[in-house]
Amino acid sequence: MLLNFVIQKTSSHLLAAGTDSKVSVYLCKFKEEDDDVEDFDYERLAEFQNGCRATAIAWSPETTITSLPKVLRFAVAGSDRRIRVFTTDLKGNDSVEILEGHTDFVNSVTFDPDTGDQLASVGDDRWCQIWDRDGNKQLKFPLGAPGMSVCWHREEPMKVMVGQKDGVIKIFSLSGQQQLMSFDTGQVPLMEADWSVGNKGLLIGAVAGTDWFMFDVSVSSRPVERRQIHVEGARHFRWAKCHDSLVATVGRPGRQIKVFNTKHQQNPLTISQPITYSISWHQKLPALAAGGDHKVHIYMFDAL
Repeated sequence: MLLNFVIQKTSSHLLAAGTDSKVSVYLCKFKEEDDDVEDFDYERLAEFQNGCRATAIAWSPETTITSLPKVLRFAVAGSDRRIRVFTTDLKGNDSVEILEGHTDFVNSVTFDPDTGDQLASVGDDRWCQIWDRDGNKQLKFPLGAPGMSVCWHREEPMKVMVGQKDGVIKIFSLSGQQQLMSFDTGQVPLMEADWSVGNKGLLIGAVAGTDWFMFDVSVSSRPVERRQIHVEGARHFRWAKCHDSLVATVGRPGRQIKVFNTKHQQNPLTISQPITYSISWHQKLPALAAGGDHKVHIYMFDAL
């Protein structure tokens, strides 16, 4: 089960869950945000047929259910190598736009953080593609290996970061249409990379092989931190949205989930699930969603 919380603070309680053929959108209610909730509650708001297994999900910043008209807009990459952009007002006015152009599996998609008018995608075909609102390809950047992750810079929306499977992380300029810098973990395979929304966007984290890596883009191309995190291999790395120092990883043995506070070198959570397909942080709370087999697990902990 593939998961993604909404990135907008005003609609951070929305969670999209993708399965083999559909995507469901849930409204999650936490006691920390709602006095009428004793612990945790949820309801399913909508369901969309994707027709194939979801390989990546991204929310548009246009999404809102706190103002009128309500808008849900998100992109889903599928195992059929297509990207579908779903839009609904939750009143029966639904639309889907299909983007075609990748020739192999799409591993990551993301909307620009300002308007949602642009979408970036990377895949096993070794291309980073930038799409406009009408589904047309604006730019293409060649990659040296399959693209595993793509992230937009929160502070400078004309920059995107791509994590390649060969361990190399690249930053591209959309305005200059060129590569600006690169970082090399020196280890393969790189499975996921993420750009911190805090720390002024200076920190990039990734997992490759058994280790995690952290780079400060203002210092040098060498990692400022490296440590073994999962002894049999790491799969996911995600910065928390609400806290500059919290990160979550998933790896082996099993489907082990670890959460770290990098500032205090603490490990507030280590847990193994039978299956963990993906993870996603809540925008405002130290809550981590983990997609399991027909279930979504929500972990809440103290972000000391």
